[in-house]
Amino acid sequence: MEKNLALVLLLAPFCGFLFNVFFGKKAGKTIVGAIGTLSILISFFATTYFFALIQSNAKPIQIDLFQWISLEKFNVNFSFLLDQLSILWLLFVTGIGTLIHLYSISYMHDDENMHKFFAYLNLFVFFMITLVIGSNLLVMFIGWEGVGLCSYLLIGFWYKNQEYNDAAKKAFIMNRIGDLGLLIGIFILGYLFNTLDYATLKSGILSNSNILSNPLLPIAALCLFIGACGKSAQIPLYTWLPDAMAGPTPVSALIHAATMVTAGIFMVTRMNFVFDLVPYVQDIMAIVGTITAIVAASIGLVQNDIKKVLAYSTVSQLGLMFLALGLGAYEVAVFHVITHAFFKACLFLGSGSVIHALHGEQDMRKMGGLKKAMPITFWTMMISTLAIAGIFPFAGFWSKDEILMTAFHGNMILWIIGSIASIMTAFYMFRLMYLTFFKEFRGTEYQKNHLHESPSLITIPLIILAFLAAIGGLISLPGNSWLNHYLAPLFGKVGHAEHHLDGTAYILMAIATVGALVGIGIAYSKYIKQNQIPSEDSEITGVAKVLYNKYYVDEIYDSIIVNPLYKVSHFFRKYVETAVSGFVFGLGKITNEIGNQGKLVQNGSIGLYLFAFVLGVTSILIYLFLV
Repeated sequence: MEKNLALVLLLAPFCGFLFNVFFGKKAGKTIVGAIGTLSILISFFATTYFFALIQSNAKPIQIDLFQWISLEKFNVNFSFLLDQLSILWLLFVTGIGTLIHLYSISYMHDDENMHKFFAYLNLFVFFMITLVIGSNLLVMFIGWEGVGLCSYLLIGFWYKNQEYNDAAKKAFIMNRIGDLGLLIGIFILGYLFNTLDYATLKSGILSNSNILSNPLLPIAALCLFIGACGKSAQIPLYTWLPDAMAGPTPVSALIHAATMVTAGIFMVTRMNFVFDLVPYVQDIMAIVGTITAIVAASIGLVQNDIKKVLAYSTVSQLGLMFLALGLGAYEVAVFHVITHAFFKACLFLGSGSVIHALHGEQDMRKMGGLKKAMPITFWTMMISTLAIAGIFPFAGFWSKDEILMTAFHGNMILWIIGSIASIMTAFYMFRLMYLTFFKEFRGTEYQKNHLHESPSLITIPLIILAFLAAIGGLISLPGNSWLNHYLAPLFGKVGHAEHHLDGTAYILMAIATVGALVGIGIAYSKYIKQNQIPSEDSEITGVAKVLYNKYYVDEIYDSIIVNPLYKVSHFFRKYVETAVSGFVFGLGKITNEIGNQGKLVQNGSIGLYLFAFVLGVTSILIYLFLV
């Protein structure tokens, strides 16, 4: 029963992919959207069954399909593991994935390649499920690479625009850099323990008292973290994620909220037993996460593209999750993954609703005054904005506060930087809301006359996600965390020490809330009271210019990596390839010339042929009898 249902869980999205590939163009857009959405919904229902099963019986479900690799001391099965972590991830991957598919039916209805879009979406979810339910690192790696492929296809979906193609290639290549690190880490672990199975790796590490002295273990952990940096957009491999906004908005929601960027957090949490043994790698993780959070948040302060603001917000929030991971608070990081999935999916889909109403406009300087025309979009985005800003009692308040509380008890400097990043988050998110929905409309007259609320297929997912963003924090309240107890079997204990509501906790929550209100207040003063709406013609100078240009990181990468590679490749193409080609073609010309000369011997003279025959036979006889 469990094996068959697990196959249904995995293969339902793949069947949706196959249908849209082979029959989607002829089936019609309504059928395409319905089949694509239904396939993910089936996976969600299967997940809820396993969730109920694991709730009643905490024992993980291991499903072995077949032996994949069999060597003398090394064996890998193609198998699935359904435990607390994988099922929790599946719930929001398939649940939010279903809502995004439903949203896409309306959002992509006018696109001539809608069947192709749903095929890619279904394949994306299929690979994400593979990543999550794999029982070993190699099966996980299949899903890991699969979501990378699908992100390339979806980011560059509107391939007629060269900038979108460049963004897709950038995402693909930067992820390959991180994936190389992950692959090296997998090879090292396979070499050390002759297995890649999670359970066997964990037992092998715990039973080997000498493993701490092996220098390869920290290298493996560091390589795994490099892989996580690529997939979850951490410094220095983060610049692909903002450019991923080139894809249709449902893609942005799927990548940023529920699937690809959470893969790094999932992998680190799954491999917690490795990272716990190398605290200095955890320190690196916490520092990188904190720096990423503050850098991305500062860039988000001045961006004018509504999706770019949300993209840098995602990078910043992922940085906070890695801060928690680096401090060993895996369940806190998972908590923020879940709440972030709720409010960030809502925010991206809400921005898509705005873009849909404005016929493709993404510049917030050309928006404003949409509150009355789009009340559902406004209120759902407002709820999610309050959540991400950390305002009580919305979901983000609880999860972000847990991260900051953990940082306070672990490293005061990281707590201060994380708190500043959170204040920045409140500022730029309310800046987004004020520029988009308040004051007078600043778009064209045509846009103004055609403002409207989005269709129900767009607003229903927004309402559901906003509701989850409002109440999602209830799964892990301080001192009474259902989530911590649910994940306890994964860590062999109730994670890190739970933070109860003592005096320190109340003070920290008050500081976080005041900080968020300060950020909101500054945004209100600047964009509502003083009406400092940024203009397209206004010149940006000083620090704002540096932030607007994203610290010139892309330009630095172009200068020290991309352009030198172009020059090297140009040198090889112009000189080395020319020389090699000349040599190869020269051999061909010599052969042709020898052949041309040889043809002259074939002149049709029988006498010459007889002479050559006699000469050849004579030579053979001399060689055989006289030499």
